[in-house]
Amino acid sequence: MASIYQLKSRFQDLLRPLVGWMAGRGITANQVTVSAIVLSALGGGALSLWPEAGWPFLLLPVILFLRMALNAIDGMLAREHDMRSALGAVLNELGDVVSDLCLYLPFALLAGASPVLVIGICLLAVIGEMTGVIGVQIGASRRYDGPMGKSDRAVVFGTLGGLVGLGLAGATVLNVILGLTLVLAAVTVVNRARMALREVAAS
Repeated sequence: MASIYQLKSRFQDLLRPLVGWMAGRGITANQVTVSAIVLSALGGGALSLWPEAGWPFLLLPVILFLRMALNAIDGMLAREHDMRSALGAVLNELGDVVSDLCLYLPFALLAGASPVLVIGICLLAVIGEMTGVIGVQIGASRRYDGPMGKSDRAVVFGTLGGLVGLGLAGATVLNVILGLTLVLAAVTVVNRARMALREVAAS
């Protein structure tokens, strides 16, 4: 199924000059990965402390965009500038999950939002990423199949954050979008498992 992840190569092309500049100044892939985690933790902290204020949610699209850029940059530094490491692989996978939880769980504190839907999405996000990694364990590639991968979740929650911050998302709209996201997150888990198994069977 289609996913925003498929646009990653074009995004990387735009970032490549910056990546080269960073590599030339000794900035490492792991430093960038940790920066993305810290940014997410700070953003999630603001959302949790002031769930009724508009400004943290208005900042969420910016935070998510910066996080996606940092995630692309750390991978490019690792692959294109010989910075691959076991620690980097651990930080990358755990960092994605931790960052998601930091930024998305605070939506459960919003008045009118269903905590069950928010927590369900976060659980399925963790399971989905785990399913993607299991692909490697069984002899397939790391699976990034959609329709609700990391980049897709970022777009959904970034949009929701903007709507909430502007006061344009009531309880009904919020919960309908969260419900659809939950369903698509479940489909993503199934797709990743199915495609990993298909890849192994074809090899």
